Amino acid sequence: MVLALLESGTVFAQAKGANGGGAALGAMFYVLYFGLIVLYLVGMWKVYTKAGEPGWAAIIPIYNVWVLARIGGKPEWWGLLLFIPCVGIIFAIIICLGVAERFGQSTIFGIGLAILGFICFPVLGFGSAKYQGRNR
Repeated sequence: MVLALLESGTVFAQAKGANGGGAALGAMFYVLYFGLIVLYLVGMWKVYTKAGEPGWAAIIPIYNVWVLARIGGKPEWWGLLLFIPCVGIIFAIIICLGVAERFGQSTIFGIGLAILGFICFPVLGFGSAKYQGRNR
């Protein structure tokens, strides 16, 4: 997915040819894209911190999904199931539903965490929701 987005930015940059109009559009795409990545990571860092986990765990690949499964009240090894094609989507939704439940949010918000994480994780991290632990 990341590669496809980066390639589409390259296509924008080459669209206008020599006059440079496409280069500006491509540059804006990259700035927006990396801005969303930073927003997502900062939001996840705050969610992890609220849940009593180290914030740096949000930026470590593979370990971050392990910890996210723990935050969602699921077995930690479920985080590794996210890397299996097709099955990973289902487990991502289940884990995000668990995270939303642990923070006292609705099922719709949990689905939003899975689909629109770059919006919902910062809302959860910087909002007033408190982590309620394993037992609500």
